[in-house]
Amino acid sequence: MKHRGFTLIELLVVIAIIAVLIALLLPAVQSAREAARRAQCTNNLKQVGLALHNYESSNGAFPPGGVSDESKGTNWGGSVGGNNLASWRALVIPQMEGGNVYNAINFNLPLNATVSAGGQWTALMTVNATWVCPSDDNFQGQGPGIRSSSGAWGNYPNGTSPINPFTGAAETRVMVSNYSGSFGDNYAIGALSSGQNPWETYPYPPTLGAGQARIGFPGFWGTAWNDAVSTQSGGQLRGMFSYRIMGVGAVTIASIIDGTSNTIMVGEVLPAQAADSNFWNNNGATFGTTIPINWQTLRAPLDGTTPFGTTDWQNRFSYASKGAKSRHPGGANFTFGDGSVRFLKSSIALPVYCALGSRAGGEVISSDSY
Repeated sequence: MKHRGFTLIELLVVIAIIAVLIALLLPAVQSAREAARRAQCTNNLKQVGLALHNYESSNGAFPPGGVSDESKGTNWGGSVGGNNLASWRALVIPQMEGGNVYNAINFNLPLNATVSAGGQWTALMTVNATWVCPSDDNFQGQGPGIRSSSGAWGNYPNGTSPINPFTGAAETRVMVSNYSGSFGDNYAIGALSSGQNPWETYPYPPTLGAGQARIGFPGFWGTAWNDAVSTQSGGQLRGMFSYRIMGVGAVTIASIIDGTSNTIMVGEVLPAQAADSNFWNNNGATFGTTIPINWQTLRAPLDGTTPFGTTDWQNRFSYASKGAKSRHPGGANFTFGDGSVRFLKSSIALPVYCALGSRAGGEVISSDSY
């Protein structure tokens, strides 16, 4: 009696064919998943843009990058002259269906200070999922929108965590976001580390060669100030959000002379690649367009020190970490002043990117240049 069945060779061939099919199918599945995540990210940024325009409609101007006026005291302390250090993100929470969270916070107090009220603490440890890009999976195992608060890979401004009123201990977590406001083509580095960075033109004003485009304008991070409280750079905000108030003035629709469809308002960032990306505080709420899109700042000092001003432009403690970047292949999503969301490629020419960052620079940008 003859027995029918597969030979070993036939079985191996079938397994090989299945493996090939899986290998062909897996990239397509991953691509489809990324497309869905990118679509969700786009929707998130549209909601942020709508919230900003609703805020502008109610107040006659867009929110400041942060409630911090260094003419009244230190930017970090937030204890002088009403400097609560609240970021623009905190100010538009009511427009993001977060009225209960907003009402639980005492904005008369610095948001990075020790909090005694349990309700306020709970609010400050809350971030709506709309503020998090689903493609970003680097949150140290703590969940989307949450990172460690201290150490070389921590994300709390100035390295000091507030005291958790429920535990009495320093808080180990910090809320973060994947979306920051643009201070445009103001200097992100040059005002502090003159001539040491690879992109911004120097000196100030620069002497440009034939055909060379200027990259960077005073002042530092869109303010009239340099790093020292007493030092004014004479700069003016060229983008939408300055992280300090002094000498900036309100940004209105009318001040966007280049056109809302030609001006970047909000863009993607990666909290893991910046030492300061606290959701609530001003210092982690802005980025600049003088730094190439998706410039990687994946390094941190092994000894846990915080060498701000380092010339290692791939260090998360350097000023190069204040650039737009995402986990989407090839570029990042941006909300423009008209509320539209567009994907800009990492290969975009830096002069074009900077022109999109300025709201009143007078640049002429070709429609096919990005």
